[in-house]
Order: sequence, then structure tokens, then C-alpha cells
Amino acid sequence: MIRLTPDEVRARFGPLFSMKFLVMVDQNTGLAEIREHCRARGTIEWDAANRMRAKGAVISCDVKGTTMTMLARLGTSPAKFGAADREIGGQALEGVEVLGDEVVTTWAGIAGAGVGVAACLPQAPGVIRAEYPAEDDLRIGGARVNRVRIVSPLYEKVTIGIDDTDTREEGATWVLALRCAEGCKIPGVEYLDMRLVQLNPAVPKKTTNCVGSALNFAVRPGQVNALLDYVRDFVESGSVSKDTGIAVYRGIAFEEESPYLKSVKTDILTLEDAEAEAARMGVRFIDSNGRKGRIGALGAVLWGNKGVEAAGLYGETL
Repeated sequence: MIRLTPDEVRARFGPLFSMKFLVMVDQNTGLAEIREHCRARGTIEWDAANRMRAKGAVISCDVKGTTMTMLARLGTSPAKFGAADREIGGQALEGVEVLGDEVVTTWAGIAGAGVGVAACLPQAPGVIRAEYPAEDDLRIGGARVNRVRIVSPLYEKVTIGIDDTDTREEGATWVLALRCAEGCKIPGVEYLDMRLVQLNPAVPKKTTNCVGSALNFAVRPGQVNALLDYVRDFVESGSVSKDTGIAVYRGIAFEEESPYLKSVKTDILTLEDAEAEAARMGVRFIDSNGRKGRIGALGAVLWGNKGVEAAGLYGETL
């Protein structure tokens, strides 16, 4: 086994194009979420298409611009890997394994895709080291096959829903939520993204549009409480409403889909409804108020990783 740091990989092959690599793990559901950011859109799209064709550990890939979000299963999975054709992918994720506070992802690539996994991805920010089975795996380009194990820090995913921080006179929940996320400087906490979630505009007690906000973070072991304390203090100190709700879910995916996914966009719910469903789904509230904002906060968590449909009325798609 040959072990190289990202700097050593860069020195050997020259600077390449990967700009971010991060792996979150949910051991309760046996899932991992891998985020990659590249300088070029074409490479990300080709990688995603080939990984899906190769199967292996990959469940799904979502590409937005030059960023890929990949859902994978933990463990080792056989891949249909080789020169790309209708049945086989030229690049494959063969496994995801947790070792202490590190995650090992195992990759295979052929020809240009081998350059991607052996030389490009291992030098991305977020990688601790790359492990090559043999010296031949460091010979890149041409028609060669390359294999590598990429070691990165273990993260878990935390989704936070926020609602009712404003009034008809002042404030905007999405502004406060985004300022909260961008102001977070806690070591071991990576802000991933923010989503506006359209709730039911027909509810009688609202400001105007009835929109909650969801924040997604990747968090290192032992740092979740620090993040939640920070978010609660930031949001409640900046809120101009006494009804503010803050909901939290720790995990990559829910084990089942909640009927409230639709209800928060179509029905008028009670606080008791929301609290009971949150408890059933493993969502907890960290706000100090215990009031109606919890309904929208739960809705924001349920829709926080659902895609652009979160921003629309129920059933709307782009």
C-alpha cells in the first residue's frame, strides 16, 4: 500500500481540478452522502453518469452546476466496471467504510476516469490521504486501470428548520437563517446549503408568504451540540417574533416518508400535530418558545433535502 497526502499527490501529478471532497455518514440507515465540487461541469456530469452505470455502492447522483451530491450505501458492493459501454461504467465507487473518525471510500477508474480518481480527487480539499494498492495505480492516463482508497474525516449530516422569526412589521426568516449559517465558524462544522420551503399560504396566522428556512450542515463527531447552541442563540437573539420554532434532524434520510410532507403545504395544522409527528420522525425542537413556529420548522426539516420542489406550492415543479 502506497500512502500519499494531498500535497504529495499534487506534487507528483501537478495541480488538477477537484475543489472539495466531503463524506457524511448515517450509520442508523447505512447511508453515506458524498459531496464533490469540481472546476468543470463536464467532468462532474461524466463521473455521475458512469458511476450510476457501474452501480457499486452508488444509489443516486444529483448534479447542480459543478457540484455532485452522491448517495451511497455503506460497505463494499460489486461494480460493473471497465471501459464505458451500455452496461459498464468507466468509473466506480466500490465501497464506503467507517474507521473510527475517518471514512474510507474505494474507487476504480479506467483511462481518463483513472486520472480522475487517482490524481484529481485525492488532492481535493477535505482529503486526509490517498492509499494506492500498488505502484501501477500511480501510473495514470492511456488505457490503464487505477484504484485508490481515499481517506477523509467522518461527518454526520444535520438539518435545521427555522420558522416564524419575523412579523408583518419587520424581519425576514430567510435572511436571519442565511446570516446564521454564513456566520458559523465552529471548527468541525461545514455549512452545506440553505433552502426556502414554501408552506401552506392559506394558514390564518402568518406574515405574508408563509415560508420556512432549512439549513444543512456537515458536522464532525462531538460538535453537534456546539452547532445547535450557536443556531438557537443566533436565531432567538435575532428574532422579532415570540413564536419562533427551530427543529433539528440528525441523519441523511428519513427511514420513511412523513404524511406531513404534503400536509405542511396543504393543510392547517396544530402545534400538537407537529410535535407528535416530529417525535415519530426523530425530529426534535431546540427553541425556547414551544409555540406555532414549530409547525413550519418541522415542515422545513421534512423538505430540507427534497430539491427545488420545496420552494413551490404542493405539486408545483419547474
